[in-house]
Amino acid sequence: RIERNRRLYVSSLTLFPELAAYAVNNSTGLLPSQKLTEAVEAQYVRAVAPIGADQIQPSSIDLRLGPVAYRVPASFLPRRDVAVAERLDGLTTETIDLTRPGLLARGNVYIVPLMEELNLPPWLWGKANPKSTTGRLDVFTRLLADYADRFEQVPEGCKGKLYAEVIPRTFSVVVQQGTRLNQLRLVKGRPEPEETRLRALDRERGLVYEEDERIDPEIDKKGITLSLDLVGSSEVVGYKGRRDSPPVELGRVGYYDPADFWVALRRPKNGRMILDADEFYILASKERVLVPPESAAEMVSFEPEYGEFRPHYAGFFDPGFGCRSDDTRGTHAVLEVRSHGIPFLVEDGQRIGRLMYEQMMAVPDKLYGRDIGSSYQFQRLALSKQFKRG
Repeated sequence: RIERNRRLYVSSLTLFPELAAYAVNNSTGLLPSQKLTEAVEAQYVRAVAPIGADQIQPSSIDLRLGPVAYRVPASFLPRRDVAVAERLDGLTTETIDLTRPGLLARGNVYIVPLMEELNLPPWLWGKANPKSTTGRLDVFTRLLADYADRFEQVPEGCKGKLYAEVIPRTFSVVVQQGTRLNQLRLVKGRPEPEETRLRALDRERGLVYEEDERIDPEIDKKGITLSLDLVGSSEVVGYKGRRDSPPVELGRVGYYDPADFWVALRRPKNGRMILDADEFYILASKERVLVPPESAAEMVSFEPEYGEFRPHYAGFFDPGFGCRSDDTRGTHAVLEVRSHGIPFLVEDGQRIGRLMYEQMMAVPDKLYGRDIGSSYQFQRLALSKQFKRG
């Protein structure tokens, strides 16, 4: 496994020789793939079944559903003084066996114990996010940890079981033990985003492109601002989820006809589109973005100053995203958009979200891309991998 990872890293440097100059060794930052492997070997992250090498991503670990799901009447915030299992007592209305394929019905709230658990040292903490495929199916997923009082975060030195809160919103889904819905990043220290460092990174590497031209992005201490593309390179500029669709089996790849699940949205003549209240849309950024190997990125999920909508569910962008072996630089960000409570008018070029860059402790020994089976490196407007590609 170590030799395979080394070959992948050498291969990435062969494709992108300029990367060799950006090897880093920071005292703080996100753990790269090789350090995540060490964390697993040190039992900082452990599981009832061995954690496979394919669960180790460039800057995160894929987490797996356990053998049972509990349906509950409402979401709840974890607490520092109570284990999650204690909160489930008296709340569970249905128990679903996931040792075989099980249906999680749209509109319901489920708590699923994960196969992985944590035994972190006091200098490591973690944060989680849905995987890209999960977000593109409008499956709202958040990590809960024993004795942690926040969704999606685990404190330094966290020890205990992990759970996924799973709420299918547009489509019912079929999952089973081992299905991967979310991912965990481990972090040493708490390096703050720095506008100066991000501007320097953009000058050195070029982080944002439109068409074939590098552009100067709008940068502040929160990251790089992205805008909405309602022009696109084809007539279809987005998709709207159909609530009358059959369930999606997450284990099937390239299987479903998109027309049974999505309404294709044609390019609007006036460059404007109304997002219906509480409906789910797949749209794309106008810009192509690049995440250099010494960095990772995360899309900020909700910023009210941009409007009453959420532009992204699955916010992690791995090192190497948009680093391609052809002449094209960068990859479009696919946006998972939902308007909150009210119809909302959006326009081509409108600010839609912000991409926040974070430093890695070191360059990962494998990067996002085709070599590790990444599904969305060449996307412009891509549905989740369960659907047939046109």
